[in-house]
Amino acid sequence: MANTSSAKKAVRKIARRTAVNRSRRSQLRTQVRKVEEAIASGDAAVAAAVLQSVAPVVMRAAQNGVIHKNTASRKVSRLTARVKALSA
Repeated sequence: MANTSSAKKAVRKIARRTAVNRSRRSQLRTQVRKVEEAIASGDAAVAAAVLQSVAPVVMRAAQNGVIHKNTASRKVSRLTARVKALSA
């Protein structure tokens, strides 16, 4: 358990930050799931439109430190490849 006042404050800050990150990570997963569902439906136009709205959300999550930037780039790249394969 934290003894000093600064350590107690750090515990409070970490708890708040964890809650924010958990919310952002959940939102990120929901957005990625939307793209995957659009791909599964088989409609390339809808999947491309959804991907275009989801890609900035994924990159913003990386910018905010929720996920690593390489992870975000990999997710967007793989989703883009899947949508492109769907339209071909």
